[in-house]
Amino acid sequence: MAQYSGDSGPRLLESASASQAQRLLIPDVLRGVAIVAMVIAHANPFLPELPWAAKFTTAMFSDLASPLFALVMGMSAEIVWRRGGRVGVTLLQQVFRGLFLIALGVWMASWGSWVDVILAYLGVTIILGAPILLARTPVVIAVTAVLLLISQPLVDLARTWTWVYTAPAPVADIMQWLLLGSHYRVLNLLPMFLIGALLIRHGLQRDRLLTTLAIAAPLAYVAWAVGQRLGAVQSGDYLDTLKDFGLVFAVYVIVVFAATARREGAKRFWSPIFVPLVACGQVALSLYLLHVGLIALWNNANGRPTENFWPGWLVIVPGMILVGWLWWRFVGTGPVEWVMGWLTGRRKPLLRAR
Repeated sequence: MAQYSGDSGPRLLESASASQAQRLLIPDVLRGVAIVAMVIAHANPFLPELPWAAKFTTAMFSDLASPLFALVMGMSAEIVWRRGGRVGVTLLQQVFRGLFLIALGVWMASWGSWVDVILAYLGVTIILGAPILLARTPVVIAVTAVLLLISQPLVDLARTWTWVYTAPAPVADIMQWLLLGSHYRVLNLLPMFLIGALLIRHGLQRDRLLTTLAIAAPLAYVAWAVGQRLGAVQSGDYLDTLKDFGLVFAVYVIVVFAATARREGAKRFWSPIFVPLVACGQVALSLYLLHVGLIALWNNANGRPTENFWPGWLVIVPGMILVGWLWWRFVGTGPVEWVMGWLTGRRKPLLRAR
């Protein structure tokens, strides 16, 4: 497997032998893909006059980002459990982490951007998901299967509950996070969270499971495409979940194959691609807050562009990738990640060791 050196150079891929470092590389790359996909999706309103193909591609980035974030969050939670420590303390740290994300998400939602902020949904997901990971693997698989099975009927039922729309703020917010979000729902994010943990338990490696996922990913996506062609597929439907699986597993398969490359040519090809993704993955929360803040500033002052405004898109997409790489390379821990670590008792040094 890959050797994760933490440097900014091509040594991200050095060895085909299994290592703990490789277990950290793949989640960082996947998290980097997720944040890049999300900034691409959120920058889309700066370019309202794109051709259909470009709009479709941007929509797929949008659909990929949230389930991929949930998958990586599950991976990270499982890695935390495997590092040991007292169960009560670790569980409390995960709860504080979730509460921090909820508070940050509620605050950011008041900024006036056009972004549907996902952080509160992810916060509830980790609060509910972390305790489930204390169970044995068959139990986690069973819980995941049950959640997937009940997802569409429960979402459809919740949409008929008219009382929710007049409920007081805490109840309405919780119901939105769990079942009624227009783009995100914990009911759909939680299975991805659990699958991420299960992938860590299985091992991030080339084997029959990876081959199965490589075959299943395009089939799942095609099933959604056919359903979409034949009739409307609503967010939260089984076919919509299949699309999420297709996109996420396709990215997962590519990243694992790349991270476990054995040929020197393949390593030289993938290492420079992984560097900015690892960088953005390690400061993803800070980049999320920064780009939503910039969008809010623009939206509050000017509203959505009616014509393509490329400077805005360039600031949000390549600009955020550059900022992420520069901070990771020359500073170290993202400022929001540092604050969260301090609040949850899992402190990280702000400055990179020299």
